[in-house]
Amino acid sequence: MREEVREKLDTLPVKPGVYVFRDHRGEVLYVGKASSLRSRVRSYFQPSTSDQRSFVARLESEMGDLETFVTGNEKEAALLENELIKQHQPRYNVKLRDDKDFLSLRLDPSAEWPRLEVVRRPRPDGSHYFGPYHSATAARQTLRLVNRHFQLRTCTDSELRNRSRPCLQHQIDRCPAPCVLPVERARYDEQVQTVALFLDGRHDELVRVLKRRMREASETMEYEQAAVHRDQLRAVERVRETQRVAVVKDVDQDVLGLHRQADQAEIAVVMVRSGKMVGVRTFDFSDVALPDDELLSSFLVQWYGRAPVPDEVLLPRPVEAADGLEAVLAENRQQRSTRASRRAPKVRVPSRGAPMSLIQMANENAQHSFAQKRRASEDLEGRLKQVQERLRLPRPPTRIECVDISHTGGDETVAAIVSLRDGAPEKKRYRSFHVRGVRGGDDYGAMYEVLSRRFRRAREKQKGWDPPDLLVVDGGKGQLGVALAALDDLGVEGQPVAALAKEKETPLGEKRVDRIYLPGQKNPIPVHSTPALAMLALARDEAHRFSNELRKKVGAKRRLTSGLDSVKGIGPKTRAKLLSTLGSLDAVKEASDAELVAAGATRRQAEAIRGAFGPAPEPAVPRARSADAERNAIENAFDDLES
Repeated sequence: MREEVREKLDTLPVKPGVYVFRDHRGEVLYVGKASSLRSRVRSYFQPSTSDQRSFVARLESEMGDLETFVTGNEKEAALLENELIKQHQPRYNVKLRDDKDFLSLRLDPSAEWPRLEVVRRPRPDGSHYFGPYHSATAARQTLRLVNRHFQLRTCTDSELRNRSRPCLQHQIDRCPAPCVLPVERARYDEQVQTVALFLDGRHDELVRVLKRRMREASETMEYEQAAVHRDQLRAVERVRETQRVAVVKDVDQDVLGLHRQADQAEIAVVMVRSGKMVGVRTFDFSDVALPDDELLSSFLVQWYGRAPVPDEVLLPRPVEAADGLEAVLAENRQQRSTRASRRAPKVRVPSRGAPMSLIQMANENAQHSFAQKRRASEDLEGRLKQVQERLRLPRPPTRIECVDISHTGGDETVAAIVSLRDGAPEKKRYRSFHVRGVRGGDDYGAMYEVLSRRFRRAREKQKGWDPPDLLVVDGGKGQLGVALAALDDLGVEGQPVAALAKEKETPLGEKRVDRIYLPGQKNPIPVHSTPALAMLALARDEAHRFSNELRKKVGAKRRLTSGLDSVKGIGPKTRAKLLSTLGSLDAVKEASDAELVAAGATRRQAEAIRGAFGPAPEPAVPRARSADAERNAIENAFDDLES
């Protein structure tokens, strides 16, 4: 460690703040916060430290400088730490990669006929918002359940105003059709109140209300309405059975569990709403250099920067600057909340009772998720090893690319290259090509052009074009030969290539399964010979899907393109005016210069159109009839009438 850094350690203040470790080149290694900069930073360099992280062991040799920022309180330290992490992306800090949106259900009681709808961003508009839900699936399942058993309209306001007859929802008894039928307002409002009770989780109160309504309907011999309330009761009871009661406190809680092995960690967030467990989210982290308390603290700031903040957050262990974290969570909650919160969020570390049982459950979820992902990773490694051995590859094919050519009757030829990483689609590496060097459905020529363009960029070391561990071309021996020729002409050596032919039937009626052709090997390998080879079929099918989508887009664009696009000086506005006024491209071609000007073109544009499509055809001039011709026509007309 440099002497300047040691001197800074001796002068650190006993105040809250943020510290930044930099390497010898000035790049940021790590950003952390502390309630006491002196005690926290100096703990990294104590000879007797129990911290066995490899990051700490390397600090002596890697760290070139130390920066500290004193803040007024722990909240400011947490906010500054988060901003510096976003700005510098330090090597050893945790980076939370999760971009899932949270959905809420909106019910506007002031609407003419209220309905339940899914929204992403609640607004302070006086509506009731339920959620946010831990996943889009959970939100939409809840919406479907409400629509099935509680009769509210599902159509939009525009559809409600313009509908002339009831829709299918009314036919299956899921909507009273207030759009066109006379509906009793009081009964509809009852349904709105019922939905609000159901979504608020006030199921005990809802059961009492539904039982009372069912009894009243039976007494007045409204048996169909009583049956509706009976079905609603059953739906509520089913929901209550599927929910696991965690605690008796009427608060919203997130319970964090942590499982860690060396530099691999898993965090589970158990979501408890109104005393019931409603969902679990898990997050995996690799190459984690932080101690457990800093990992949890960093996760809290990043996660609740985008997720809804509950009343309480339960942690498995204490974290640094907990008071500052509470202040940050309270501020985040206030900014995103559409109505006043009953209480400020708290960060707690329980030691006994029901909350401790929740922590144990969250830890078990984290451990279970870690084991599942580890098992999946090991299975994947085994499958990649099988592919390597079966295809005689130099290394396991972590990244596989597949090329497919698609065209419409020889026209609109396009190509797609898809990428699989660890057996899963890696869409950021998908590439599309418009083939322009060949015509007439020449698949071999198109394959040669595309692979030449792709690997020329790899040879030039363009970013994002590094070669894959295995290149798969769609086709048989012919496509394999074209791929090898393209690589050879570019001087590319050592690139593993295979061709994957589709299942087909021979002229003798024999069925040939998917098979793989390899360079220098006469007989193909059936895909089903090793289950792991199905990974290549997945790549082929994904390439088919992507190339067909691209071909359809190109075809649709060409069909929608007007012949006026090629006329110099004709822009989109003029083109739209001409086609709208004259009706079609043929009418534009046949229009005179005066008609073109009247339709919106200038004199110069009219001349350009004439130059592109030729002069307008001469209008047909009717020939003058002779007196005999007119007399004959009149006689023929009278003859037709008499007959």
